[in-house]
Amino acid sequence: MATENLIPIADLFEAHLTVSELDRAVAFYRDLLALPLARIFPERKVAFFWIGTPGKAMLGLWEAGTMPMSVSLHVAFQVALSDLHVAPARLQKAGVQPRDLAGLPTDEPVVLAWMPAAAVYFRDPDNNLLEFITMLPDPPRPDLGVLPWSAWLRRTPPSA
Repeated sequence: MATENLIPIADLFEAHLTVSELDRAVAFYRDLLALPLARIFPERKVAFFWIGTPGKAMLGLWEAGTMPMSVSLHVAFQVALSDLHVAPARLQKAGVQPRDLAGLPTDEPVVLAWMPAAAVYFRDPDNNLLEFITMLPDPPRPDLGVLPWSAWLRRTPPSA
């Protein structure tokens, strides 16, 4: 394996936990630990909390048995946007397949529009899911869901 730095990692951005009952876990983290709730996706039984300054670090809580097969408990590393853009090519050059949120091979980042953040997913040699992520300066667009970076660049303003 090459010793060259693949992508400079700035910080740990995100961690995920499995919980037995989402509502109870949300109450614990929101009310007892006073973490700011970023968003709940009730249909997916997942909640996200900001840790510290919103947009700097996040905790994801998934109700047991609800995490999609393409997404497993994982660690997300914060990287610069310029590095995120070259990550797919650098990963491929190192023999690592970059993937989108659905687990499909990709050659560009995906955008999680509710935040918004851009990300590239990949697996380590033990099949652990890893993520490079960067927050985007744009306003959140939860109506857009998850989309490729190229589609994010072509997005239209939300209807009034």
